[in-house]
Amino acid sequence: MPIGLRSRSAGSRLARALLLSASMSCGSSAIPDPREACRAYAAAASRGDADALYGMMTQSSRQLRSREQLRNIVADERDDLAEQSQALTGPDVRVEATARLRFADGEEAALDLHGGRYWVTAAGALPGGARTPEEALEQLRRVIARRSYAGLMRVLSPSTRAAIENDMRRLVDGLNEPRSLPVQVSGDAAVVPVPGGHQVKLKREAGVWRVDDFD
Repeated sequence: MPIGLRSRSAGSRLARALLLSASMSCGSSAIPDPREACRAYAAAASRGDADALYGMMTQSSRQLRSREQLRNIVADERDDLAEQSQALTGPDVRVEATARLRFADGEEAALDLHGGRYWVTAAGALPGGARTPEEALEQLRRVIARRSYAGLMRVLSPSTRAAIENDMRRLVDGLNEPRSLPVQVSGDAAVVPVPGGHQVKLKREAGVWRVDDFD
């Protein structure tokens, strides 16, 4: 689906994907039925019609394989194509359609077709359930690249997310009364023990105290 979108933030990317999903669902006649493509492929495969099959290929697929190469493959695989055609027209066949939208900055949003409408299943700002380890790693890379704490929490396992959130909550509670904490200053460095087992290290640079580390 050659759709180009530009956006300034992860939030606007998600909004655009949602709006696109809504616009694509307005009027089922505007959405091609993937079952028609399946039936057309099955019919062409049963006939051994290489030209029809070539016409169904994407532009990138045509760059990898010429029309003549496809004709040779079809001629050699007529029996297999006939069996495949029968399988595709069976009563238990279920056709699923997925659209992927790639934004100018490399982010992607995924849409699945259900009930004549496209639904957003995953977007950079709203990671969906990764179906492979590689997808999980890609989601992790994206949220870290955006410095998104909320996004990071969404891609972590429930147990890891709960542990981090509990740890951060204890730190927040321990810092509730900062003026009452014992600050141990040594020159331009300071260490502050925080209730709950945490410790914050501070450093003074150009007269300004900043958080250097905490655990």
